[in-house]
Parts: sequence; C-alpha cells; structure tokens
Amino acid sequence: MKSTSSLQLLRGSVEFFPALIQAINAAEHEVYLETYIFDVRGAAQDVAQALENAALRGVAVCVLVDGVGTGAIAEPWAERFDLAGVVWRVYSPASVLVSWQRNRWRRLHRKLCVVDAQIAFCGGINLLDDFLDPHLNTWMQQPRLDYALRIEGELVAAIDDTVKQLWQRLQALKAWQKQQLGSALQSWFRAEQIHALKPARHQAQLVLRDNVRHRVQIERAYRKAIGSAHHDIVLACAFFFPGLRLLRALVEAAKRGVRVRLLMQGHYEYWVSYRATRQLYGQLLAAGVEIYEYQASFLHAKVAVIDVHWLTVGSSNLDPLSLLLAREANIVTHDKSLADSLHQSLSEAIEQGAVRVDPGKYLARAWPERLGDALASALLRFGVFLTGQRY
Repeated sequence: MKSTSSLQLLRGSVEFFPALIQAINAAEHEVYLETYIFDVRGAAQDVAQALENAALRGVAVCVLVDGVGTGAIAEPWAERFDLAGVVWRVYSPASVLVSWQRNRWRRLHRKLCVVDAQIAFCGGINLLDDFLDPHLNTWMQQPRLDYALRIEGELVAAIDDTVKQLWQRLQALKAWQKQQLGSALQSWFRAEQIHALKPARHQAQLVLRDNVRHRVQIERAYRKAIGSAHHDIVLACAFFFPGLRLLRALVEAAKRGVRVRLLMQGHYEYWVSYRATRQLYGQLLAAGVEIYEYQASFLHAKVAVIDVHWLTVGSSNLDPLSLLLAREANIVTHDKSLADSLHQSLSEAIEQGAVRVDPGKYLARAWPERLGDALASALLRFGVFLTGQRY
C-alpha cells in the first residue's frame, strides 16, 4: 500500500529548527518533545522561546530530556519555563550513586516531537546549535552534519502514541516515588491503554529500540535492507561499531558487487569509539567497502540509503550504546524522491567534506596507531561484556 505520510528531509539545525519552531508557533493544543541534549544557547534558544510562548498561550507543552545528555535546564530558562507552564521531565537523572551501574547507559537518545498529533519530527538532531561544540564550549566554523524528518499523515499517530506512552509511564513513576499510589496507577493504566506502534500498513514506519519489546528492531531493519541491496549502499554513522551480523551483512554486500560507501567521523568526539571503529576498517576495506572520514566538521548523522529507494533517518548509531542499551527512534521508508534527496546530500558530503581511507596506508599505519585501535576495540568489547548483552 502506498504511504499516505508526507516526509520532508531536513539537513542540520539550520533547516530543522525553523521547521520545528513554525510547527510549535502554530500549536493549538499540545506539544510533546523528547531529546537527548537541550542546550539553550545559540539557535536552540529560539526553540526554547517558541516552547515558552506556546505554553503562555495555553498550549500543553511537555518536554522530556535525558539525565546524562541534558539534566536540569540552565537558568534563567528553568524559571521561565516554570512560570510559563512548560512541564520539564528528566529521564533517568544522573547521580553519583548510579555512575558505575550499567543502567547509567540506558539513555533516552531518541529525538522526537509531536505537535497537536498532526505534525511530527524524528531524526538525529539534538536541540543544540550546529556550530556549537559543547565539549570545548567553542563555536565552530562549519556546522556538524546531521538530519531529521518533518512528518505529516498516518505515521504521526504512531509517533504520538510513542511519546505519550513514555510520558505517562514517567508520570506514573514520579507519582509512585511521591507515594501517590492512586495517581501512579491512573497514569500507568493510561500508558497501557496506548497501543504504540500499531501494525504498519504503509511504506513509512517508525522503528524503535528499547529494552522491553523492541530490542533488535532497528538493527534488524538495517540487516534486512543491506541483505537485499542490489547496487548501492551509502551509510553515514557518527558512532560505528556494529555487531558481527551487521558487519557481515556489509562485507557480504560488497563481495557480491554492491557499491558500499561508509561515511565515518574524521573529527572525533570520543577517543575510544573513534579508534575502535578504525579497528574494523581492515575487514571492510578488504571486502571492497569504500570508507570516507568526514573532515569538514563533526559528523553526527545516523542515516542510510540503499539502492536510492530504501532509507532510514533517526537517532540510532550502529554501536553498542544505541543497539543494546538506549531508547532510539528511526524512520524507515521506501520513498524514491526522499531517498534521492538524501543520497545526493550524502554524496555531496563525501565529495566535498570527506577524505577516503586508503587501504594501503591503513595497512601500513605505525604500530602506535595499531595498538591504539586494538586497545580501544578491546575496551569497547569489554564494556559490552559488562552489560551482560550478546552482541
């Protein structure tokens, strides 16, 4: 059945923020927003202003952020949101007591927003100015590369159910912690009455990853699409350390003649994840996979296009944190026009902002590099072992 959903590709916060603000400004009833990072500086301040204005005119505004990615909102916005009526919740607040527990990494990493159950957004873009480096608190010359989708139509209902179900469950938990048993049960029953992710009967789907009912759905969607690829795979991933089955699917695709291009980080945020990814290059390059490292700025995208027909845009990296622990959300669709737009954008990023990894130079790299790659890979695999998960 043909999709009755309308999807628009948005590249970076320069396109995402104005579209999000326009939808929030037009809201009449409710805005539900989930994000890993909400940094109220630069262009993201305009989003905060739109949320405040919506609440002031009587719209129910519910914002859920991650306890590690964001935590408490910075002043003076905490007071402004409180006075306006914006309801702010923190998913799994970070604390010293849980810093060494594996539950610390079961984060809310998805980026979703639904306005009046009519317009939705899903992607990998945090509420963070694309020119801001939050680690160094400096402004960059070039924006980070990332994508999101603006969505209308049938697919919005699934996203709406998803955000409202989690919100009600957190409301139940909050009431339980306050020993308000009646309110807790009421919120929990409301959550359970929401049937999130009804069976899809159209081409565009919301695919989730969580630790209950949707443990492997995103990875499975990738493996299925890669396994059926005929001629072209372009995959951009900020943090890339897939499990054996997904890695094997890429290798086998290249061996059967599919052109496989991987766009990886050139400027890294975390040493261990970056070096561990490079440890995988040998196997991929030997199979004929083309690997490009993005040098223009930080790469934060988590997208793929296959045969310029199938595509996914979302929050899930292909690494242990995303595929084993975090809550993630991706859109998967068969949309030729949208796939063509994303394919062109990624090809442009590869041609203009990336450097291809030379197989000969990779094999001839010095022993300190080899040792660093092997050590990082071992550390990451040991981290997976500590989670108790198979990968």
